[in-house]
Amino acid sequence: MPDMLGGLFLLTGAGFLSGTMNAVAGGGSFVSFPALILAGVPSVAANASSTVALFPGALTSAWVYRRDLSGIGGISLPILLACSLAGGLAGAVLLLSTPIATFDGLVPWLLLFATLTFAFGRQIGTKLRRSVRIGRLSTLALQFALGVYGGYFGGAVGIMMLAAWSLLTSASLAALQPARHLLNSAMNTVASLLFIAGGLVLWRQTFILFVGAIIGGYFGAHYGRKIDPVKARIVISCLNACMTALVFWRTFGR
Repeated sequence: MPDMLGGLFLLTGAGFLSGTMNAVAGGGSFVSFPALILAGVPSVAANASSTVALFPGALTSAWVYRRDLSGIGGISLPILLACSLAGGLAGAVLLLSTPIATFDGLVPWLLLFATLTFAFGRQIGTKLRRSVRIGRLSTLALQFALGVYGGYFGGAVGIMMLAAWSLLTSASLAALQPARHLLNSAMNTVASLLFIAGGLVLWRQTFILFVGAIIGGYFGAHYGRKIDPVKARIVISCLNACMTALVFWRTFGR
């Protein structure tokens, strides 16, 4: 019973924190995915269960921002949505075909890549915009590639989208956030359907995360606007780094 209660509190808290983080700045999977592994879920199933648990919270945030939705740099939202759905499907298929032992070895490096991207991706995008501009076709190809990554793993994919879009448009980050929520939700939705069909989802753990993420996503979408985004990113980046270090230690330190 104590272990069961501990797992309940761990996953509920992780779900709430993940949903809040996704609504405010992204990076929620940095909490939900390691929490599932700490709860004893195998890595591939943990990744799939985390995706399924968090996508309703992302949809909640997208719904809150629905009146502000618009295309990016002259590209209509339906076209970007189609690229994201196709990429998310391809990424989910790729995960389903990845052996568990292979994914176990990839996880620390995927987390490290996502941690660095979350912490520095926006600055890199701003610097690149000064010397690099991309066209609409390149943006669509990049959006598909981001969809593949989102369906396969997804850590910091929202930041990657914002960095990529900054090479096409000079719109403010606030103006891009509604599209980020919607397209991230699209990737997660199609991936979730495939993971469910493939039998990868552990429903008890997923449901606990799901409830916490729904509450956290609603809370973050409504109150996140009042939080200093710079301070929020610093706090979340530090948390991401700690989670990544923990996974490295669990993988290579024993």
